Amino acid sequence: MRPWLIRGLVLAVLHGAADTALAKAAVFNPTGLLTAKIVTIALLVGAAALWGAVDAWLRREDSGRTWLIAALFAGVGSGVLYVIGRGIFVDQAGTSELGPALTGGAAFAALLVLVPAGLGLFAGARLGGPEPAKPSPTPRRRAPSPSPRAK
Repeated sequence: MRPWLIRGLVLAVLHGAADTALAKAAVFNPTGLLTAKIVTIALLVGAAALWGAVDAWLRREDSGRTWLIAALFAGVGSGVLYVIGRGIFVDQAGTSELGPALTGGAAFAALLVLVPAGLGLFAGARLGGPEPAKPSPTPRRRAPSPSPRAK
């Protein structure tokens, strides 16, 4: 599986579930969700930043491009999952909610992935990465040559 797809799917599910949970909580307490929203956004930002830092620390190839594509995928995916989750669990929202979720909601979710992941990539690259494997002290045996030896 492509690395951007894995990151995008995981973060889309996280963002979609968080948005749906906040919408469900707003049904019961419409005015008192400021702390819950702040904590939710902090957790989502922290997940992307930590994952980006680990990728940079492990010196993964093409991390910047991977995270850019994953952020775009996570934005669109979280918008779709939010509309589906809201329709099932909250207030039977229909396809009319899909437009705003795929424009403003998707852009916000993509930025909530891209910016912290970029900061994580920057910070993780500054940390000392794992050391490469050391060569074994015994020399390798040479493979026999396919041509016969001359006498």
